[in-house]
Amino acid sequence: MNLWPNVAPGEEVQVIGPESIKEIHPGQKEVMRITNVSQPSITVYLTKVEKNVGTAILVCPGGGYNILAYEHEGTEVCEWLNKQGINSILLKYRVPRRKGRLKHEAPLEDVQRAMGIIRRNSEKWKIKADRIGILGFSAGGHLALMALTSPASRSYEKIDAYDGFACRPNFGILIYPAYLVDSENKNRLLPEVQINSKTPPCFFAHAGDDHVPVQGSALAYLALENSGVIGNELHLHAFGGHGYGMRHSKNTISEWPQKAKAWMSSMGWLRAPEE
Repeated sequence: MNLWPNVAPGEEVQVIGPESIKEIHPGQKEVMRITNVSQPSITVYLTKVEKNVGTAILVCPGGGYNILAYEHEGTEVCEWLNKQGINSILLKYRVPRRKGRLKHEAPLEDVQRAMGIIRRNSEKWKIKADRIGILGFSAGGHLALMALTSPASRSYEKIDAYDGFACRPNFGILIYPAYLVDSENKNRLLPEVQINSKTPPCFFAHAGDDHVPVQGSALAYLALENSGVIGNELHLHAFGGHGYGMRHSKNTISEWPQKAKAWMSSMGWLRAPEE
């Protein structure tokens, strides 16, 4: 379903080409890339397993805020979440970056709008409104953290009933999140990353040989701990690079889905609401 009833905020003056999908083949793996998204949307994957745990996760693919790695960081993730009894919602947010706006500004509006839609439909979709997380890869990880750390109020003017619901996720799963530290100063989070005691708990997974600095995940984790946020988990691995998504490899970093599942279980999000 489309996120916005008409034109998304700020799109009146935007001129980009038509939305396009491109398949590329690194090795033997297909990778779907979507770009020129001006009409953002969500695709809802309701779990079909016997035990629906009542938890939902909004999935944000990466792609440098220029494209969306829509398959191995999107559809495959949603399908895996469904097998765990989790309802998943795949976000197709606006890319590429909009001229004159912060790289994450338009996508953050899309996340906040999506959260309101999910919460308003929570009863219909058999979701607990206080058990809605966000999972992001690379730029999508940065976007997820922006949603987790932004003020509870929306970054756009409310337009209808969907915007009357809370827009902050209840937890975050951040896989090789990008843009958290400066490339020249990797020892400090960027000023836009405003973690405080109200930030929800997060799970991080990152590889040391990633071209996106692993320090970003480590520093964000420490900031959460130092702010008194309970329940964070950090997994750093020696090898794995970047952009693997759900694809398995010989590196232990590809075990992140199992570790994320164990973390969610320990936090109580894999228990059915009546348990």
